[in-house]
Amino acid sequence: MAAAAHVNKMRMRLYLLALALVLAGVTSATAQTGAPPSDAVNSMLGGWEMSNADRDKTCIITFKIDPAGPGRALELPNECRTTFPNIKDIAAWTIDNDALRLIDARGTALLEFNEVENGMFESAHSTGTLYFLQTVAAAQGQKHTPDQMFGSWTFMRQNKAICQITLMDTAADTDSFALETKPGCDQLITRFAPRGWRMDRGQFVLLSTKADVVWRFEEEETNNWHRIPEGRQPLLLVKQ
Repeated sequence: MAAAAHVNKMRMRLYLLALALVLAGVTSATAQTGAPPSDAVNSMLGGWEMSNADRDKTCIITFKIDPAGPGRALELPNECRTTFPNIKDIAAWTIDNDALRLIDARGTALLEFNEVENGMFESAHSTGTLYFLQTVAAAQGQKHTPDQMFGSWTFMRQNKAICQITLMDTAADTDSFALETKPGCDQLITRFAPRGWRMDRGQFVLLSTKADVVWRFEEEETNNWHRIPEGRQPLLLVKQ
Protein backbone atom coordinates (compact mmCIF):
# COMPACT_ATOMS: atom_id res chain seq x y z
CA MET A 1 0.00 0.00 0.00
CA ALA A 2 2.80 2.40 0.92
CA ALA A 3 4.58 1.65 -2.37
CA ALA A 4 1.39 2.31 -4.34
CA ALA A 5 0.85 5.61 -2.56
CA HIS A 6 4.44 6.60 -3.31
CA VAL A 7 3.98 5.81 -7.02
CA ASN A 8 0.77 7.86 -7.12
CA LYS A 9 2.55 10.83 -5.52
CA MET A 10 5.34 10.61 -8.07
CA ARG A 11 2.82 10.48 -10.92
CA MET A 12 1.05 13.53 -9.51
CA ARG A 13 4.33 15.45 -9.24
CA LEU A 14 5.24 14.58 -12.82
CA TYR A 15 1.77 15.63 -13.99
CA LEU A 16 2.02 18.97 -12.18
CA LEU A 17 5.50 19.55 -13.58
CA ALA A 18 4.31 18.86 -17.13
CA LEU A 19 1.32 21.15 -16.62
CA ALA A 20 3.59 23.92 -15.36
CA LEU A 21 5.83 23.58 -18.43
CA VAL A 22 2.81 23.78 -20.76
CA LEU A 23 1.47 26.87 -18.98
CA ALA A 24 4.92 28.47 -19.12
CA GLY A 25 5.02 27.92 -22.86
CA VAL A 26 1.57 29.45 -23.32
CA THR A 27 2.57 32.44 -21.19
CA SER A 28 5.74 32.91 -23.20
CA ALA A 29 3.85 32.79 -26.52
CA THR A 30 1.29 35.23 -25.20
CA ALA A 31 4.02 37.59 -24.08
CA GLN A 32 5.52 37.55 -27.58
CA THR A 33 2.39 38.04 -29.65
CA GLY A 34 -0.47 38.84 -27.25
CA ALA A 35 1.02 42.03 -25.84
CA PRO A 36 0.27 45.36 -27.54
CA PRO A 37 2.51 45.57 -30.62
CA SER A 38 5.60 47.73 -30.31
CA ASP A 39 6.34 50.56 -32.72
CA ALA A 40 9.03 48.33 -34.25
CA VAL A 41 6.34 45.75 -35.05
CA ASN A 42 3.94 48.35 -36.44
CA SER A 43 6.68 49.85 -38.61
CA MET A 44 7.07 46.51 -40.44
CA LEU A 45 3.40 45.99 -41.27
CA GLY A 46 2.50 45.97 -44.95
CA GLY A 47 4.32 45.03 -48.14
CA TRP A 48 8.11 44.74 -48.38
CA GLU A 49 10.19 43.84 -51.41
CA MET A 50 12.78 41.10 -50.91
CA SER A 51 15.59 41.01 -53.44
CA ASN A 52 19.03 39.58 -54.08
CA ALA A 53 22.08 41.84 -54.30
CA ASP A 54 21.70 42.40 -58.07
CA ARG A 55 17.94 42.99 -57.67
CA ASP A 56 17.26 40.78 -60.67
CA LYS A 57 15.20 38.53 -58.40
CA THR A 58 12.44 40.09 -56.31
CA CYS A 59 9.20 39.22 -54.56
CA ILE A 60 6.76 40.91 -52.17
CA ILE A 61 6.39 39.72 -48.58
CA THR A 62 3.49 41.16 -46.57
CA PHE A 63 4.03 41.35 -42.82
CA LYS A 64 0.90 41.08 -40.66
CA ILE A 65 0.18 41.70 -37.01
CA ASP A 66 -1.79 38.48 -36.35
CA PRO A 67 -0.14 35.83 -34.14
CA ALA A 68 1.16 32.81 -36.05
CA GLY A 69 2.82 30.04 -34.06
CA PRO A 70 6.02 31.39 -32.49
CA GLY A 71 5.78 34.77 -34.23
CA ARG A 72 3.47 36.90 -36.37
CA ALA A 73 1.78 36.08 -39.65
CA LEU A 74 3.03 36.94 -43.11
CA GLU A 75 1.95 36.47 -46.70
CA LEU A 76 4.52 34.62 -48.77
CA PRO A 77 3.21 34.14 -52.34
CA ASN A 78 4.14 31.00 -54.26
CA GLU A 79 6.32 33.07 -56.60
CA CYS A 80 8.45 34.03 -53.58
CA ARG A 81 9.01 30.38 -52.73
CA THR A 82 9.91 29.71 -56.37
CA THR A 83 12.22 32.72 -56.70
CA PHE A 84 13.91 32.09 -53.36
CA PRO A 85 13.61 28.33 -52.59
CA ASN A 86 15.52 28.69 -49.32
CA ILE A 87 12.60 30.63 -47.79
CA LYS A 88 9.89 28.11 -48.68
CA ASP A 89 9.59 26.97 -45.05
CA ILE A 90 9.18 30.45 -43.57
CA ALA A 91 5.97 30.56 -41.54
CA ALA A 92 6.21 33.72 -39.39
CA TRP A 93 8.35 36.69 -38.38
CA THR A 94 9.66 38.39 -35.25
CA ILE A 95 11.56 41.62 -34.58
CA ASP A 96 13.56 42.76 -31.56
CA ASN A 97 16.44 45.17 -31.06
CA ASP A 98 16.21 46.03 -34.78
CA ALA A 99 16.89 42.38 -35.76
CA LEU A 100 14.20 41.01 -38.05
CA ARG A 101 13.93 37.22 -38.20
CA LEU A 102 11.98 35.09 -40.67
CA ILE A 103 11.27 31.83 -38.89
CA ASP A 104 9.80 28.39 -39.59
CA ALA A 105 6.87 26.80 -37.74
CA ARG A 106 9.18 25.66 -34.94
CA GLY A 107 10.62 29.12 -34.37
CA THR A 108 13.99 28.45 -36.02
CA ALA A 109 15.37 31.55 -37.75
CA LEU A 110 15.88 30.83 -41.46
CA LEU A 111 16.88 34.40 -42.32
CA GLU A 112 17.94 37.28 -40.09
CA PHE A 113 18.02 40.91 -41.22
CA ASN A 114 19.50 44.05 -39.71
CA GLU A 115 18.46 47.59 -40.58
CA VAL A 116 21.33 49.26 -42.41
CA GLU A 117 19.46 52.49 -43.15
CA ASN A 118 15.97 53.81 -42.58
CA GLY A 119 13.61 51.37 -44.32
CA MET A 120 16.35 49.12 -45.72
CA PHE A 121 17.28 45.76 -44.18
CA GLU A 122 20.22 43.55 -45.15
CA SER A 123 20.52 39.85 -44.35
CA ALA A 124 23.20 38.69 -41.92
CA HIS A 125 26.36 37.67 -43.76
CA SER A 126 26.27 34.27 -42.03
CA THR A 127 23.39 33.30 -44.34
CA GLY A 128 25.75 33.20 -47.33
CA THR A 129 23.64 34.79 -50.07
CA LEU A 130 22.98 38.47 -49.49
CA TYR A 131 19.34 39.60 -49.44
CA PHE A 132 17.69 42.98 -48.99
CA LEU A 133 14.28 44.11 -47.74
CA GLN A 134 12.79 47.53 -48.45
CA THR A 135 9.28 48.91 -48.36
CA VAL A 136 7.28 48.60 -51.55
CA ALA A 137 6.92 52.39 -51.63
CA ALA A 138 10.70 52.81 -51.55
CA ALA A 139 11.26 50.05 -54.14
CA GLN A 140 8.80 51.70 -56.53
CA GLY A 141 10.22 55.18 -55.99
CA GLN A 142 7.05 56.35 -54.24
CA LYS A 143 8.60 57.20 -50.91
CA HIS A 144 7.07 60.48 -49.75
CA THR A 145 9.07 63.42 -48.46
CA PRO A 146 7.66 65.75 -45.79
CA ASP A 147 7.10 68.61 -48.26
CA GLN A 148 4.61 66.40 -50.13
CA MET A 149 2.54 66.09 -46.95
CA PHE A 150 2.23 69.74 -45.89
CA GLY A 151 -1.34 71.08 -45.94
CA SER A 152 -4.88 70.27 -44.81
CA TRP A 153 -5.99 66.68 -44.14
CA THR A 154 -9.20 65.05 -42.93
CA PHE A 155 -9.61 61.96 -40.76
CA MET A 156 -12.38 59.71 -42.11
CA ARG A 157 -14.16 56.84 -40.35
CA GLN A 158 -16.93 54.87 -42.05
CA ASN A 159 -16.98 57.49 -44.85
CA LYS A 160 -17.60 60.26 -42.33
CA ALA A 161 -15.25 63.18 -41.64
CA ILE A 162 -14.37 63.21 -37.93
CA CYS A 163 -11.49 65.69 -37.71
CA GLN A 164 -9.46 68.17 -39.75
CA ILE A 165 -5.78 68.84 -39.20
CA THR A 166 -3.09 70.92 -40.86
CA LEU A 167 0.36 69.39 -41.28
CA MET A 168 2.70 72.31 -40.88
CA ASP A 169 6.20 72.96 -42.22
CA THR A 170 7.50 74.16 -38.86
CA ALA A 171 9.34 71.98 -36.35
CA ALA A 172 7.60 70.52 -33.32
CA ASP A 173 10.96 69.22 -32.05
CA THR A 174 14.22 67.98 -33.52
CA ASP A 175 12.58 64.87 -35.00
CA SER A 176 9.08 65.94 -36.06
CA PHE A 177 6.95 68.63 -37.65
CA ALA A 178 4.17 70.58 -35.96
CA LEU A 179 0.46 70.22 -36.71
CA GLU A 180 -2.73 72.07 -35.95
CA THR A 181 -5.97 70.34 -34.96
CA LYS A 182 -9.17 72.18 -35.80
CA PRO A 183 -12.07 72.39 -33.29
CA GLY A 184 -14.83 69.78 -33.29
CA CYS A 185 -12.72 66.61 -33.59
CA ASP A 186 -14.11 63.21 -32.64
CA GLN A 187 -13.11 61.74 -29.26
CA LEU A 188 -11.03 59.10 -31.06
CA ILE A 189 -8.69 61.89 -32.15
CA THR A 190 -8.83 64.02 -29.01
CA ARG A 191 -8.06 61.02 -26.80
CA PHE A 192 -5.01 60.28 -28.92
CA ALA A 193 -3.98 63.94 -28.55
CA PRO A 194 -1.77 64.45 -31.64
CA ARG A 195 1.22 66.75 -31.16
CA GLY A 196 3.38 66.26 -34.27
CA TRP A 197 4.21 64.10 -37.28
CA ARG A 198 7.05 62.67 -39.37
CA MET A 199 7.70 60.29 -42.26
CA ASP A 200 9.32 56.92 -41.61
CA ARG A 201 10.01 54.09 -44.09
CA GLY A 202 7.38 55.41 -46.47
CA GLN A 203 4.82 55.56 -43.67
CA PHE A 204 3.16 58.62 -42.13
CA VAL A 205 3.67 58.66 -38.36
CA LEU A 206 1.39 60.68 -36.07
CA LEU A 207 2.85 61.42 -32.64
CA SER A 208 0.83 61.77 -29.43
CA THR A 209 1.38 63.92 -26.36
CA LYS A 210 1.44 60.58 -24.52
CA ALA A 211 4.96 59.24 -24.38
CA ASP A 212 5.87 56.54 -26.93
CA VAL A 213 2.34 56.45 -28.41
CA VAL A 214 2.12 56.74 -32.21
CA TRP A 215 -0.26 56.00 -35.04
CA ARG A 216 1.15 54.79 -38.36
CA PHE A 217 -0.50 55.20 -41.76
CA GLU A 218 0.26 53.57 -45.11
CA GLU A 219 -0.77 55.04 -48.47
CA GLU A 220 -3.37 52.92 -50.27
CA GLU A 221 -3.90 55.37 -53.13
CA THR A 222 -2.74 58.89 -53.90
CA ASN A 223 -3.33 61.20 -50.91
CA ASN A 224 -5.37 58.50 -49.16
CA TRP A 225 -3.71 56.81 -46.20
CA HIS A 226 -5.06 54.10 -43.90
CA ARG A 227 -4.02 53.42 -40.34
CA ILE A 228 -2.00 50.25 -39.68
CA PRO A 229 -2.95 48.02 -38.07
CA GLU A 230 -6.59 48.82 -38.75
CA GLY A 231 -7.89 47.60 -35.38
CA ARG A 232 -11.55 47.78 -34.54
CA GLN A 233 -11.90 51.34 -35.79
CA PRO A 234 -10.47 51.64 -39.34
CA LEU A 235 -9.26 55.17 -39.91
CA LEU A 236 -8.36 57.02 -43.11
CA LEU A 237 -6.38 60.22 -43.56
CA VAL A 238 -7.30 62.06 -46.74
CA LYS A 239 -5.65 65.17 -48.16
CA GLN A 240 -7.91 68.12 -48.98
